[in-house]
Amino acid sequence: MARLSQWLLASAATTALMAGAAQAQAQAQEPEQEASRFVMVTHGVPSDPFWSVVKNGAEAAADLVGAELEYRAPSTFDMAKMQQLVQAAVASDPDGLILSFTDENALGGAVQNAVDNGIPVITINSGGDVARDYGARLHIGQSEYEAGKQAAERMQELGVEKGVCVNHEQGNQGLDQRCDGFVEGFDGNAEQLATTYDPTNIRNAIVAYLNENSDVRGVLTLGALAADPMIRAMREQGATDMFTLGTFDLSPGILEALDAGELDFAIDQQQYMQGYLPVMFLDQFVKNGLLPAGDVATGPGFVTQENAAQVIELSSQGIR
Repeated sequence: MARLSQWLLASAATTALMAGAAQAQAQAQEPEQEASRFVMVTHGVPSDPFWSVVKNGAEAAADLVGAELEYRAPSTFDMAKMQQLVQAAVASDPDGLILSFTDENALGGAVQNAVDNGIPVITINSGGDVARDYGARLHIGQSEYEAGKQAAERMQELGVEKGVCVNHEQGNQGLDQRCDGFVEGFDGNAEQLATTYDPTNIRNAIVAYLNENSDVRGVLTLGALAADPMIRAMREQGATDMFTLGTFDLSPGILEALDAGELDFAIDQQQYMQGYLPVMFLDQFVKNGLLPAGDVATGPGFVTQENAAQVIELSSQGIR
């Protein structure tokens, strides 16, 4: 009986080893699943630190899921060039397309073409109110109009009666909506100041406007490209305490100004998540057909002097 038990144990062990070897051989013979390829097209110019954080998030997600990511953006804010980049991305037949839907007139047809060709599209940052009209699966970002309105309300809480919204990319739907919300939040007691994204032009335009409109005490910029020259201008004029200053988005310079009390608030839309989440979602959609049931709001949130120090360390890591 003892010999029979030993034989059965040995036989079972041999069978298990053979089964394991067969399984390993079968797995080795199976071709590896080809990595998904996603293309991200944004309007962010290289000099804008906001978009480098978006790109960091997208690349981190791609590394995590083993996907290939191609990030493309025009060298200047140029809707015709961005349209070409999106059309080229669609023609390359990626497994998914991610883009900032900045102008539906310029980009709507290209998005619809992608959808018609079976390419899932997720929009980020801009155009969330119209993206689904062209077949986008979902949008990741914030309500730009509502964020602008909240900026006005916050300034009014700080005692501001009249403000100005500095728009460095007029024609960008998202930025236009921020200023529209800001003006509405002030019940019309605010104006939009259009500039280019050249720092010298922004500085000179702000200084000239404030000299001509002495009753304006609140200044809102729409990103680091405009916030940095505004902050420098206020320092040069010794006027940081004369105005209530706010901006959209975060950068090392904005966080330093917040920490020093030179800037009253920054509106945070967690741009790292705007890069990270669409890659993760598209990966799940390609592999398992899974997507969130609705759009994902990454903002608005407010960063002030009280919590700026907590964010500075993450900013140094390229996450905030």
